[in-house]
Amino acid sequence: MSGVRLDKWLWAARFFKTRALAKKAIEGGKVHYNGGRAKTSKTVEVGALIRVPQGWDTWEVEVVALSEQRRGAPEARELYQETAESQARRSKEAESRRQANQAMQHPLKRPDKKQRREIKRFMRGE
Repeated sequence: MSGVRLDKWLWAARFFKTRALAKKAIEGGKVHYNGGRAKTSKTVEVGALIRVPQGWDTWEVEVVALSEQRRGAPEARELYQETAESQARRSKEAESRRQANQAMQHPLKRPDKKQRREIKRFMRGE
């Protein structure tokens, strides 16, 4: 296979649930191909670096194989290899998010009627 459209490859590699979502991300400038913005119809080649947002994380992957068909997750993971810098960055960011969530103190109970009134007054600026 000589080349596959970028939106098809992202869909086949299971970065996006549908090709429409992949297309929307590419057109929105979220996906970068070899360091620059790309069009949906860009032909993906083996060895290319693709940067893809996934929720809170951003994956930076190198294309290892091409496929137009969406298969199971284990086979989809064989289409790309994540760079070492990307893995380190994602794990560091996940750890910082985990620590931030632990540091945040959650209320023990819901506010009662008096406390809700005080909150509303505070929000209105009284």
